[in-house]
Formats: sequence, C-alpha cells, structure tokens
Amino acid sequence: MKKMGVKTIGFLGYSDSYGENWLKEMQRLATAAGMKMGTVERFSRADTSVTAQALRVVSSHPDAVLVVASGSGAAMPHKALIERGYKGKIFQTHSAASRDLIRLGGKDVEGSYVISGPAVVPEALPDSNPSKKLAMDFVTRYEKQFGAGTRNLFAAHTYDAQLVLQKVVPMALKKAKPGTPAFRAALKEALETAGPIQISQGTLNYSPKDHFGLGDDARIMLTIQNGNWKAVNP
Repeated sequence: MKKMGVKTIGFLGYSDSYGENWLKEMQRLATAAGMKMGTVERFSRADTSVTAQALRVVSSHPDAVLVVASGSGAAMPHKALIERGYKGKIFQTHSAASRDLIRLGGKDVEGSYVISGPAVVPEALPDSNPSKKLAMDFVTRYEKQFGAGTRNLFAAHTYDAQLVLQKVVPMALKKAKPGTPAFRAALKEALETAGPIQISQGTLNYSPKDHFGLGDDARIMLTIQNGNWKAVNP
C-alpha cells in the first residue's frame, strides 16, 4: 500500500477474532508506515448484507480499503463497496485467496489485490524460488484429481503439513513411541529444532519462541485480471 502511495485506509471486516487480529496489526503497521487507518466497519460472518457499513467506508473516501473476510464470504463486502461507488484500491487477506472470490465477485473484483501463499500461482515464481518445485508438484497432483483451476491455499496447507510430518516424525521416533506423552514432547522438540523445512508455501523455521515459523517468502501479492490470478512482483 505504501509503495502505491496510499495515505488513508478504510477497514471492512469480520467482527470476530480473525477480523480483530487483522485490524490491530494493520493499525500498528499503518502507523509505522506513515499511513492512517480511517473508518472501521465490522460485520458478522452470517450477515447477508453490508450495505450500510460499505456506505460509511466509501463516504470517508479512503485511498484503499482492506476487506477482511473468507472464501465465498469475501465477495459480498467487496461487491458492496463497488456498488456504493468506491473507485480506490481494494485489498483482501489470505482467506479470500480462493476461486470463490472470482466466481462470485465477477467483474467487481477485477483489479483488486489479494495476499496469498506461493502455491496459488507457482507458474509465476522464478526458478530460483525454493518453493516453486514443491508448489508445482502440489498443483499438478491436486488438479489432476480435482480438475483444472481447483488449486487453493487451504489444500496447499494440508500438502505442506505432510511435508512437515515427513521431516519431524522420524526424529521423534528415535526418542519415544507413538501415542505416549514422551512422543508428543519429542514431536514438539523436533518441530522446534528441525531447522529450515521447505514447503510449497515458503520456508518454515520453527523455534521454541516461534510456532508460526514462516518468513517473507511465505506471501505473494496477487491481483485479479480477466477472471484469473496474476502475481504482482513475484
């Protein structure tokens, strides 16, 4: 957003922990980057309309709006902003990186931005990207079974989980038997000490103080062009 010259940011997101976490982090990061978080509007996952909230966001004229919603539910607030006449930039979070956003949003989501893991568009990654080979393997195998264009961020996480298990389970087995408290402790220790684990969505470096483990290579900015994903500066 900063590189694009954004100065003010509107927020339209879930009124739950997912929305709250994004709001707090964006407020912190926006302040550090010299940007201002403006109008904040919330809605429930079960809501069927966000017209009033979208209207209040649009009327404040922010340079960009962050929509925090998931899956098919991410299309409704996005379309509401467009229908209320918003002409600025719209950004969506990881949970919106699915074909449902494009399918339900149609022309209204064209030109918007969605943050995602690399596995959604591995073809756009340079050969030097350490995740490309695994991401391509995931896409090839997944779409062979479920059809072209079915790749998604959430299935890639499951693919990555088995890559992690292949790495750490043998380490834990050297110290304890499965099903025991000792094995669970050994598995935790293996996760925290295994070092870099390459996955389709980046590189994991767990530690006793970091159970997230992912760095900058775990995210890529996408935009929607002609009804499909396109990587922005992959």
